[in-house]
Amino acid sequence: MSRPLHRGARISGSNGSNNDLWDSQMKEKTEKEELDRRENGFASDSLLVGSPRIRQRITMLILKLSLVLIVILALTGSFWWAISISTTSRGHIFRGYRRLQEQLVLDLWDIGELSLGSSRLKELEFCPQDFENHVPCFNVSANLALGYSDGSEYDRVCGHEPRQNCLALAPLNYKIPLRWPTGRDVIWFANVKITAQEVMSSGSLTKRMMMLDEEQISFRSASLMFDGIEDYSHQIAEMIGLRNESNFIHAGVRTILDIGCGYGSFGAHLFSNELLTMCIANYEALGSQVQLTLERGLPAMIASFSSKQLPYPSLSFDMLHCARCGIDWDQKDGIYLIEVDRVLKPGGYFVWTSPLTNFQGVLRTKERKKMGNFFRDFADKLCWEMLSQQDETIVWKKTSKRNCYNSRKPGSGPSLCSKNHDVESPYYQPLQACIAGAQSRRWIPIEERTSWPSRANLNKSELALYGLHPEEVADDTDNWKAAVRNYWSLLSPLIFSDHPKRPGDEDPSPPYNMLRNVLDMNANFGGFNSALLEARKSVWVMNVVPTNGPNYLPLIMDRGFVGVLHDWCESFPTYPRTYDLVHAAGLLSLEIGQQRRCTTLDLFSEIDRLLRPEGWVIFRDTAPLIESARALTSRLKWDARVVEMESNSDERLLICQKPFFKRQAIQS
Repeated sequence: MSRPLHRGARISGSNGSNNDLWDSQMKEKTEKEELDRRENGFASDSLLVGSPRIRQRITMLILKLSLVLIVILALTGSFWWAISISTTSRGHIFRGYRRLQEQLVLDLWDIGELSLGSSRLKELEFCPQDFENHVPCFNVSANLALGYSDGSEYDRVCGHEPRQNCLALAPLNYKIPLRWPTGRDVIWFANVKITAQEVMSSGSLTKRMMMLDEEQISFRSASLMFDGIEDYSHQIAEMIGLRNESNFIHAGVRTILDIGCGYGSFGAHLFSNELLTMCIANYEALGSQVQLTLERGLPAMIASFSSKQLPYPSLSFDMLHCARCGIDWDQKDGIYLIEVDRVLKPGGYFVWTSPLTNFQGVLRTKERKKMGNFFRDFADKLCWEMLSQQDETIVWKKTSKRNCYNSRKPGSGPSLCSKNHDVESPYYQPLQACIAGAQSRRWIPIEERTSWPSRANLNKSELALYGLHPEEVADDTDNWKAAVRNYWSLLSPLIFSDHPKRPGDEDPSPPYNMLRNVLDMNANFGGFNSALLEARKSVWVMNVVPTNGPNYLPLIMDRGFVGVLHDWCESFPTYPRTYDLVHAAGLLSLEIGQQRRCTTLDLFSEIDRLLRPEGWVIFRDTAPLIESARALTSRLKWDARVVEMESNSDERLLICQKPFFKRQAIQS
């Protein structure tokens, strides 16, 4: 830090002072002020090369100007060179030019970091305690203050709060989650934000589904709401016309969207039948359904039926399930049911369980009768067929025939969306009051699709819908099979030793269930997900398709996986400490050429928020980008190691592990 500037010496004297004394004093004052300015770096003479600060500034300026000149010359030369080259060699030159461009961008970034001083390279601080369960973009009180209401206060609103790059510590007494399948039924009480009173409250759903045993919460299938989850799912299967829930797969059901899922017990039971259930619920500061479901190792994310479309493609899920989910389906002229229809595949099922479904029972009221009439009429307008009603549960089936919409009476029900409004993969767009997906080339009834697990391998005609050839997808699948074998051998702390070796050469490989919740930040075709399942790893994968890249999310959903669109300059809609493994292949290359609203540090800080203590991160990208990322990992206190790839000399792996920092140790 520079010293404060000194004032000049005060000049005093009598009126009889001579001119020589005055000149001497003024000269002495001028020399002292000049000396002070020089000492504090404010000298006006630009040739004072004796000052280290000035020499550093001049050096950095020369470096920047030189590099800018090199960039201009390189781009100009490559432009004229590209005109004269043959067509056959342009592909090779483009790849070389791409690598040169990446290196130049990285050099500019490095020089910028150095010019800002060492303060930019220090480790990030730990967040305040109130960040333990903080989810950016979900602030109900702030949304209410901004004028959001009528349910929209639960919407995801990004950009209204300042970004804070800090490291969120785990709660006091946090413990590493138990491995699957034990962790499905037992979680640590300290790991989630819920009070003992909520668990023990006799009037809450929590009491019906959970039991508190000292430091643990155990989940049971029996409840007061149903005779049991197993009996309940068996009942739904019979209402569809199946023998039991194990036949869902043969009826074309693989993926289920569970709205307001409680704590995931419905999906936990169905998982044993190879059904994949995605839980969605509103953001909740305490006793969150999404947080507890994820802690159990089950798919979940924050989302709501309020004013925005869900971030899933049209025709995504085979079944939608709502058991006392708290949504007023008859409100807003049925627009929520229209959104259900949008994400439901042709021939898919909508299951609704609620006391309100007793439209014709002894306890019916005028309001229930009105709701019942609305449902029957609106379901007909959506071309839904009511299959069965038992007790509090009703099952509807979406039409498999597109011509049903044209056979309706003119002006009856919602119209079909125009091509301008029928966005196959909306990203939090306003809810539409028109029927979407009916004009999609992906309109294939679930009963006509191959059943799981064959469904993961789409046939030639299905791949043609996405402009892909079977050979292209097969090569991608083979590459990911090899990658998974390689990854699994590297996930050991031994890799960070002074003399790293690959665990597995002499040591046993990590167990198949060492990971459960996996996030793929740039999923492409979903090949990483497919390879993990074929290797019989006990995982589920959240496949994320960046909004600034090719959109293969419909392909991923059609393969029987789950995923979502996301802009990685925004926070992901989930709670801290969600994932055991975060995987990012090609993400840095995708982001580097974009006009970004965020920095690489912002991205890495978000990854740290999503990652569980002792969780893993795998980056796969070009060598220059990996080296740059490696330098950044030290700021997040991650253990990191760059690994060369034998099959591709242009790519590198960056294997990272997040340490387990305990709050009491930090505070002491």
